[in-house]
Amino acid sequence: MSENEPRYAPGRVRDAILQVLTLTSEALSVKQIEDRVNKVMGPTPASSIRSYLLLNTPALFVREDRGIYRVRSEYSGGMQRELSRLSNWARPITIGKATLFHADCFDWIEKQEDNSIHAVVTDPPYGLHEYAPDQQLKLRNGKGGVWRIPPAFDGHVRSPLPRFTTLTDDQREQLRTFFFIWARLLLPKLVPGANVVVASNPLLSYILSGALADAGLERRGEIMRLVMTMRGGDRPKAAHEEFGDVSVMPRSMWEPWVIFRKQIEGRVQDNLRKWKTGGFRRQSPDKPFGDVIPSAPTRKNERALAPHPSLKPQAFLRRVVRGVLPLSEGTILDPFAGTGSTLAAAEVVGYRSIGIEKDRRYFELASEAIPKLIRFQPTGRG
Repeated sequence: MSENEPRYAPGRVRDAILQVLTLTSEALSVKQIEDRVNKVMGPTPASSIRSYLLLNTPALFVREDRGIYRVRSEYSGGMQRELSRLSNWARPITIGKATLFHADCFDWIEKQEDNSIHAVVTDPPYGLHEYAPDQQLKLRNGKGGVWRIPPAFDGHVRSPLPRFTTLTDDQREQLRTFFFIWARLLLPKLVPGANVVVASNPLLSYILSGALADAGLERRGEIMRLVMTMRGGDRPKAAHEEFGDVSVMPRSMWEPWVIFRKQIEGRVQDNLRKWKTGGFRRQSPDKPFGDVIPSAPTRKNERALAPHPSLKPQAFLRRVVRGVLPLSEGTILDPFAGTGSTLAAAEVVGYRSIGIEKDRRYFELASEAIPKLIRFQPTGRG
């Protein structure tokens, strides 16, 4: 190591390699590992990365071919994609101006051209755990797992909610790493001034915001989706009669969608002229885009069109999607597309959009759901 090369604490390079390899559906070449580690840590000597790969193979890493590595499954910390299950990607789907890819968004984003995405609107997985295959199987079988399957009220079955209070310290750290690496990969692909709007919740939004800011995105506030959910408000478990006047947590009546952007070049007007980004599209000439949007839980008739546990209503999504491209020009990305609700909203507004979904079942559902959601006519707030 030369005098000009950075010096890192023992194990930090190894841990960075471990992080990037757990967030991929593919075994990576040494060059790909070097590029991703540099995004996580900053400039890192290639010799250090190669040395740690050699020293920790086969203890931590598996060499699948010459210069091709993956992490051993027992050290993946619950984040390793199922390589065999996800290796057979389906062909992309195109519906109008929308294109949906069956892919892992980390791998897909890395392969895109720099300065090619004009906005991001997405509702990502949180904790990662609730969208692991075993938890999705429990959800689809109605068994629950980390998903809270509520009882029926007034003849209606409420939607399941992931219980984020069950996350461990390690899972919260995995979540921070997940979003940090995601944002580092995304940053060069965004045009200057691109808005990044990400759905969150009051319990975990601080982790998301910290990770995106650390990755280099500029925080621009939050959108408050005013919606009554079933989170919180409960009396103490197994002691509800004894403590009848107590709510363990406040009943959730809003949902935060954090707003970040890639820093602009020069003044806003300069950025708007060059990149068509740098602000939000006004609702009307005399009404700016606002950060409080009245909403409602996604109604049963809309959920029937796109059966996904985290489906957001078109009435809300169309308003957000319309606002993120200030001049109505550019491409919107949803890297966690689910059944395609963001793409449907973009199609209604008239924007080009790209969605990425790694779950084969949701990808296939989206091909049928997107046209139905495009035709859907919301009533009221949702």
